[in-house]
Amino acid sequence: MADVINLLSDAIANQIAAGEVVQRPASVVKELLENSVDAGSTDIRLYIKDGGHSLIQVVDNGCGMTETDARMCFERHATSKIRTADDLFHIRTMGFRGEALASIAAVAQVELKTRRNPDDTGTLIAIEGSKIQTQEICSTPPGTSFSVKNLFYNVPARRNFLKSPPVEMRHILDEFQRVALANPDIFFSLHHNQTEIYHLPAGNLRQRIVNIFGKNYNDKIIPIEEETDLVKISGFVGKPEFSKKTRGEQLFFVNNRFVKSGYLHHAVMMAFEDLLPKENFPFYAIYMDIDASKIDVNVHPTKQEIKFEDEKLIYQFIKVAVRHALGQFTITPMLDFDPSSNIDNSLKSNASRYADDISNERYQSETITYKSGSSNYKSSNENLKNWQSLYENLTPNQDFFSVESPNFEDDKSITLQSNIEEDNENISTGKNGFNKHHKEPYQIHNCYIVSPIKSGYMLIDQQFAHERILYERFLSILGSNAMGTQKQLFPKKISLNAADAEVLRYIIDEIMELGIEIQEAENNHFIIHGLPAEQKDGIDEQALIEGLVEQYRFNLDMDLSLKDSFAKSMAKSASIKRGKTLSIKEMNALIDQLFACEIPYKSPGGHHCFITYDLEDLKKQFLNN
Repeated sequence: MADVINLLSDAIANQIAAGEVVQRPASVVKELLENSVDAGSTDIRLYIKDGGHSLIQVVDNGCGMTETDARMCFERHATSKIRTADDLFHIRTMGFRGEALASIAAVAQVELKTRRNPDDTGTLIAIEGSKIQTQEICSTPPGTSFSVKNLFYNVPARRNFLKSPPVEMRHILDEFQRVALANPDIFFSLHHNQTEIYHLPAGNLRQRIVNIFGKNYNDKIIPIEEETDLVKISGFVGKPEFSKKTRGEQLFFVNNRFVKSGYLHHAVMMAFEDLLPKENFPFYAIYMDIDASKIDVNVHPTKQEIKFEDEKLIYQFIKVAVRHALGQFTITPMLDFDPSSNIDNSLKSNASRYADDISNERYQSETITYKSGSSNYKSSNENLKNWQSLYENLTPNQDFFSVESPNFEDDKSITLQSNIEEDNENISTGKNGFNKHHKEPYQIHNCYIVSPIKSGYMLIDQQFAHERILYERFLSILGSNAMGTQKQLFPKKISLNAADAEVLRYIIDEIMELGIEIQEAENNHFIIHGLPAEQKDGIDEQALIEGLVEQYRFNLDMDLSLKDSFAKSMAKSASIKRGKTLSIKEMNALIDQLFACEIPYKSPGGHHCFITYDLEDLKKQFLNN
């Protein structure tokens, strides 16, 4: 039998290695930026075209390379960072494996220009698919310029898996921000398609955070500073009231290297404990300076995973440091620790930044000019008949007692649309506040609605239910391009950070289709001239736009359509929130509309809108005891 095992060529081996090191354009950006940092650069400039599909270029003023080193840097496992195996346990540089440039050169067209400061001339090398096309002397400033063109040009299967330019650009922004935050003493700039996105002067960490995330972060962050014999912890955490529903602003750095650690993230979340609204995430940029011999960064080719010699001790240090910072600045919000209450006051206050409720005016007839097309959003009478069957043959003896909702003025209540004639019968109340008719729904802690049905009872999450109602309504309106715009008497000017402004520029046409009339101004400012007719007066325009951008960025990874993404975001923003008191009339209307939806069972985010409980099962719970 003939021999079947062959030694792969260097070109094929490099392409295989590139599968781990170079996963997308952002991977190239990370490797090139870290090389520039290791070269002692004080000025690093990143140029991107088409989200990295066409061009990724990094220009620095670092130490540069000799002609021989310029050629050697593209060889596999060629590096200036380590010489012995023992060096692996004392690494302070960002790169050390000697794989990145060889892997990049295997799947792209690369041009390198480099020159040391003492030299009169530099070196130009052009490589395509690991094969050198050109090597010659050139005139170039001191430092190094790497140009990576047409990534995966020779691996069509990999190139086809690249996402759209906006998606890839979002990942590039993430990597750029991480390297820039790890090195606030270095000047960084980022250009995308001839537009400067970031211009970050060298400074301290607070200045770098503000320059990246926006001026409003200056008042949102709290410093951390703790030191032990094992580790020095520094950085900033965000105040709980400025937490967000989506991840992305949680950053750990170990010896100035960005790392991902769910274990350490859990330590931070435990430090916040009840200070955060449910399912919210705080901002943090936490830096740990630790003896390099106490950690192992050689866990994964991307070097974003790390192992600690004593991980449990680091966990406790992080937890205590964050708690100390939060306590020192006395930012603990007023919390209701009454065990009989389920209302999260911090959630209610945070929700007020958005359109928390639906006012009477929202569903009143208005004279509004709509775009071409008309909404075909209709409640399904057939759906209503189906769910109404749950209530057939329901007698007072089968009902559950209900507590009447607290009294409040009608003009402050929420009026929900309903295609079912509402029962205006007065509710008589018994001696202990129990409803004698036993047919009306009622609220638990102003969060959930209990509604009797013939087989038992139904528990409805009022926020998720209303999100489903609004989601289907907005999706229908967007599908028919019928969202109306109500002009603002006084246009509102808002400011976004560079990353959010870049996303907004890409989706601004779709934003306009939502009924938001918005115009770009200078320096990442935007002017809002009109809002959707569905939104209530007094809405926080800044929060609305930030919410849309945040939701869009979050949904990119799930490949949702723009309309679907915006419908989800608008529904989440405009829905009633937990903690909102509803009248019986409003609860009935909410139930009517929920079961008129095409999919009443789940919220747009996949949560249950309601749960049914069988009366027989409930009886067994008592009889068994």
